[in-house]
Amino acid sequence: MRRNQTLGEYLHAQGVSRRGFLKFCSATASLMAMPPSAISQVAEALATARRPSVIWLSFQECTGCTESLTRSHAPTVESLIFDAISLDYHHTLQAAAGTGAEAARLAAMEENAGEYILIVDGSIPTGNPAYSTIAGVSNLDMLEEAAQNCAAIVAVGTCAAFGGIPHANPNPTGAVSVSDIIKDKPIINVSGCPPIPVVITGVLAHFLTFGTIPELDALGRPAAFFGQNIHDRCYRRPFYERGKFAHTFDDEGARKGWCLYELGCKGPTTYNACATLKWNEGTSFPIGSGHGCLGCSEPDFWDKGSFYTPIAAGLWGSREALLGAAAAGAAIGVGATMAARARKKKAQEAEEAQST
Repeated sequence: MRRNQTLGEYLHAQGVSRRGFLKFCSATASLMAMPPSAISQVAEALATARRPSVIWLSFQECTGCTESLTRSHAPTVESLIFDAISLDYHHTLQAAAGTGAEAARLAAMEENAGEYILIVDGSIPTGNPAYSTIAGVSNLDMLEEAAQNCAAIVAVGTCAAFGGIPHANPNPTGAVSVSDIIKDKPIINVSGCPPIPVVITGVLAHFLTFGTIPELDALGRPAAFFGQNIHDRCYRRPFYERGKFAHTFDDEGARKGWCLYELGCKGPTTYNACATLKWNEGTSFPIGSGHGCLGCSEPDFWDKGSFYTPIAAGLWGSREALLGAAAAGAAIGVGATMAARARKKKAQEAEEAQST
């Protein structure tokens, strides 16, 4: 794909029909809580958008975030959106290595100064630089250099967003998140261990459409995807309401798909779209596979006690804290709904004003 080719031209060349493209735009608008009137705006902006330069830096990580994004058994519009960006540096996926790879990174930063998107996965060690370096450059120095002229930063995965597992006690490398280092650039935290691929493509689609980052929650995550906890959207929720719980992973309740709360599921205090978007093209997610949520998209999830202890009995909080979290979740849900209605009303008023 040539650099000056539009996204619409690229998708057409790949055999994506206009109908399939509009279906994707409709789903994207819906996921991002946009009114139906925004679908045409999304479609037009994406179809005419030029390939944005993307520099992907991998620091203290396990490559699970990259694996999540590349695990697709059939081409989809979502994957083509991701493929259509100009991924100018990614030391796991690129063909170049050594001096050639670093030259490509520096060239992309210079040619696209002020316009490129910086994606970071993995935490940043602040201790001895030898904990993690690339081409002799410490992760900290490379992040600060790459962030200087970027348009926005997407912190992919819990390690980049909140420090993740490297940040867990006793944190020997002094691992921190991207936002602990960079203070003067817009940062979108897409947490999860690993994150959900469609959230990444949704964020990129929003940026390509509007040139801005989407609405974020208090932790810097896209509110459209992280605005509700997993418990509220879980298909096992009705069993929770009826007091039907699995007590072991192989008892009758487990076989019947009952709620996994008493086996330590952290769904009530974890905010993410796992229950609706899932992984592997919507195939499943941990709860759907019979295992409770670990709370991996939340800060310090690794240090909050046993994954197999109920929330009310463990370090995740008392029953009062759980009720408080539920109340907060309800408040966030109401707030998100009101905000979405306000945006829809504003868009409708704008349309009416244009028509008159």
